[in-house]
Amino acid sequence: MKTLNEYLSLPFKLEIIPDKEEGYVASYPELPGCISCGSTMEDAIRNAEDAKRAWLEAALLDIPNAETLAAIDDVYHERNLSKTFHSVEELMEDLNT
Repeated sequence: MKTLNEYLSLPFKLEIIPDKEEGYVASYPELPGCISCGSTMEDAIRNAEDAKRAWLEAALLDIPNAETLAAIDDVYHERNLSKTFHSVEELMEDLNT
């Protein structure tokens, strides 16, 4: 099994949608229940990164989630990913181009 940092470096898909009332909701579909929000898109992304870290930390401690992590390993091992963002700033720059 990978370390926390190895999982954090994987390019999980981040979905961001406007909230019905205000702000944005961000989630990682590959991490069940990993969802966050923010008043701006930048806040939502930063909060999502915190949520992703907490989700992965909990998953590494919880044996039933080991199956989920193994499935994630399989997906990323087989997938040919074209773009990886290593920071919120990189993602925001790409979104603004």
